[in-house]
Amino acid sequence: MKRKDKVSVITLGCSKNTVDSERLMRQLQLNEIDFTDEPNDADTVIINTCGFIEAAKEESVNTILNAVELKKQGKLKKVIVAGCLSERYKAELRKEIPEVDVFFGTEDYEGIVKEFGGELKYELLGERVLTTPSHTAYLKISEGCDHPCSFCAIPLMRGGHKSKPMDELVKETEFLAKNNTKELILIAQDTTDYGKDIYGKKALAELLQRLSEVDGIEWIRLMYAYPSRFPTEVIKEIADNPKICNYIDIPLQHISDDVLKSMRRGVTGEQTREIIKRFRDMIPDITLRTTFIVGYPNETEKDFEQLCRFVEETEFDRIGTFTFSVEENTTSYILGDPVPQEEKERRKEVLMEIQKDISLKKNSKFLNKEIKVLVEAVEGDFYISRSYRDAPEVDGEVLIRRKNKELNIGEFYNVKINDYNEYDLFADIT
Repeated sequence: MKRKDKVSVITLGCSKNTVDSERLMRQLQLNEIDFTDEPNDADTVIINTCGFIEAAKEESVNTILNAVELKKQGKLKKVIVAGCLSERYKAELRKEIPEVDVFFGTEDYEGIVKEFGGELKYELLGERVLTTPSHTAYLKISEGCDHPCSFCAIPLMRGGHKSKPMDELVKETEFLAKNNTKELILIAQDTTDYGKDIYGKKALAELLQRLSEVDGIEWIRLMYAYPSRFPTEVIKEIADNPKICNYIDIPLQHISDDVLKSMRRGVTGEQTREIIKRFRDMIPDITLRTTFIVGYPNETEKDFEQLCRFVEETEFDRIGTFTFSVEENTTSYILGDPVPQEEKERRKEVLMEIQKDISLKKNSKFLNKEIKVLVEAVEGDFYISRSYRDAPEVDGEVLIRRKNKELNIGEFYNVKINDYNEYDLFADIT
């Protein structure tokens, strides 16, 4: 018998792309289309691209070119390109890389499945083939974004905000829970806008409550929450609901009023401080994660120093820092890129050094305390785990020394912290 052609999906970029690829892979599976995790074993590769910033675009283009080279060598039959970069630059890519067989935009599951002679199973679009460890899964609750941030190209690639109906998200969560998912990580371009388009109001608090009722889900983590007009009922739901981690990722980007205004963030420095105070007043042990952009065109040295003081005073639990990237067709494009890359990198390094000391101080407070962790893997002499303070891939870990007791991957345990550094905690099983 002639074997069936195998398909490999290569996912680039953020966790939102991961969910898209997982949904596509399930649709391929439902159509009895074979796929493989290894591109070298495939006949066709589907590259789910990212087009967010320059470095991501470069990675996407290089991945496409590598696949095209394999096709030229006869090691691949077909190269399919999808996702954000393809959505944004389809015409240019088709002209520059004609060896690609077909281009699709974002979330065009139907078109891709039809390319293989299959049919989209609409009623099963919430089902996925997880590429994360099964005990942890991302749940994308909406698509696109309505915010006019000057530096961001996401609306160009993903369009305006579109919430996914609550019943569908509950059904998707039930599917994940039946497949051993215990930690649910809510993601979107902006999670706090959830529901406004289909329910006439922001409905994130209600969604959190309904998802927490799904049997098997023990942790729910909230990411990508926009700070402007943050709904107080969401803070209350986090505080009152034991299944929701006392953790929030709230990208602030800056604190200077001049920079925030130019960024078109819809929030002032004072309002930013107020929302942080509200979080800490209502949830004293809240873990706050944020991200900042340094080297924005109108960021002066004075603005940067203000940002540094803000980070020192606020003592976030986690921060990520990005250097400004010029994106065509965004409103900041006309400002150019006057801050040299070397200066951007210096500012990034300064900010992260400040955070390193804060992280060490924060971690020291857990010495000799007991916390609940989710075990992820085994590496050498340690079990690798995460606490409620730690989102996968972007935050720290809790390293449990391996002794006589065997621990199961994907299970929760109570541990006692016996040491720490700037990034991680070290523990023994209790």
